[in-house]
Amino acid sequence: MKVYTSADPAIAPTSVAEFARRAEAAGYDGLHISETVHDPFLLALLALQATDRLVVRTSIALAFVRSPMATAYSAWDLSSISGGRFQLGLGTQVRQNIEDRYGMTWSAPAARMSEYVHVLRTAFTAFRTGELTPFEGRHYRLTRLQPYFNPGPDEQTAVPPIYLGAVGPRMLEVAGADADGLITHPTTADPAYLTGTCLPALTHGAAGVGRSLTGFEVVTGLQVITGETDADLAAAREERRRLFAFLYSTPAYRGALERHGFPDLQRELASLVREGQWDRLPQVVTDDVLDTIVLTARYSELAEAIRGRLAPLPDGMTAGVTLAMPGNPGHDGAMADVVARLQADDD
Repeated sequence: MKVYTSADPAIAPTSVAEFARRAEAAGYDGLHISETVHDPFLLALLALQATDRLVVRTSIALAFVRSPMATAYSAWDLSSISGGRFQLGLGTQVRQNIEDRYGMTWSAPAARMSEYVHVLRTAFTAFRTGELTPFEGRHYRLTRLQPYFNPGPDEQTAVPPIYLGAVGPRMLEVAGADADGLITHPTTADPAYLTGTCLPALTHGAAGVGRSLTGFEVVTGLQVITGETDADLAAAREERRRLFAFLYSTPAYRGALERHGFPDLQRELASLVREGQWDRLPQVVTDDVLDTIVLTARYSELAEAIRGRLAPLPDGMTAGVTLAMPGNPGHDGAMADVVARLQADDD
């Protein structure tokens, strides 16, 4: 399987190159860059320029805050300068962030995302061939591309693969119909959800357009607590508690908590958010919640534990997993061994 790591959402741009080189040296296949407090395409550029082999993927860039044509230009340029090592991961975020943080409109997210991907592919084909085949949908269109504004014809640049981040069945169907891969959310990475909801929805979406999912990659965003000592595990545990307290305050992830047997937790967290009591959020995420949701293992046991946690994929589909880099660079060697053992599953 492929093994990816993720840059801290709050990483300083000046630290991206060093982090990317660490990931490459540890043997990771790729690096995920989120859109949180920085421009993901700028950080992706910094990571690509600092490495020689590493795939760099936005995970995820927000689709609805920029036009698909603007995204297409960025993705094409990043693929061009990196020799095809850039991959485009897209997601929707939630209505409140799109409308209130970015001041953009929100409507019909699944239908819009499908058209967004179609416009991207239309643009990529035009960049490659130098000729535009117009696309006009309900939400987006690309009907004009004068030669002056077309970077093509360019048959040397690799067309960037498109991955979608998806949680609900409808967006999962869009991924199955239109994308090259899926990036699961950490809150929906459990085997029950993957086999009971994710894979059937992907298959249904693909069948609706007569498409095979051979070569389609499912990147599972596992939540892992690991280290060499009890102190390492304890520190990682508290960090994950704080992360979950924020993530699970979002209504979209209520279903995940209900599946795990915590039907009231999301509402309790959301209530604290409405009251502005951010510092109390971690107190609500109990040890029982962490023990249920998070995979905990020492480095020496981690690869086997991850294999046991992942849902099996149908023949022809490919597996990927996200695995955080150690907070302590002195542990990079131990993590490199874990990465190599997981990658050996492809042999």
